[in-house]
Amino acid sequence: KRTQMHSIRVSKYSVMIARELGFSEKECENLRKVALLHDIGKIGIPDRILNKPAKLTDEEYAIMKSHVTIGAEILKNFKSIEHLTDGIKYHHERYDGRGYVLGLKGDEIPIYGRIIAVADTFDAMTANRVYRKQLDIGVVLAEIERCKGSQFDPVCADILLRLVHEGKIDISKLYQDNESESVV
Repeated sequence: KRTQMHSIRVSKYSVMIARELGFSEKECENLRKVALLHDIGKIGIPDRILNKPAKLTDEEYAIMKSHVTIGAEILKNFKSIEHLTDGIKYHHERYDGRGYVLGLKGDEIPIYGRIIAVADTFDAMTANRVYRKQLDIGVVLAEIERCKGSQFDPVCADILLRLVHEGKIDISKLYQDNESESVV
């Protein structure tokens, strides 16, 4: 349930960003499916790591990072959703090249990965997690702004920030929805 709600929200934010980027409805629907599956590799991560309420050790973090390659491997032969592995394998790459798994940078990162990266991080910060409560929206927006061009594609980050400022992503509803859940 926790991961399911996280994936649903990430898919909604991703589609909103994609529409602003000019994706067609067909492309948006495809991205929605990819975003719903972005964390599927976490089924290969031990629960003791996924549900750990404290900081992960370096070894545990290395295991956690493997969820992107596990997910890409699970779905590598699944052909009915286009760009599926782009969103799964690359959503933890960073725009500055300091992400994982391949250290891709800028436009080397497939657009699905760049969109899902900012949507995923936004949801991670605005939702309750096993290891901490949701962050204040001011802190979240400042962090997205600060990480434009380093962690995030600046265009995707700007779109997300604008969607929040315009009320298209309704923060009060988001907080209401998150009160009763923890998200992994």
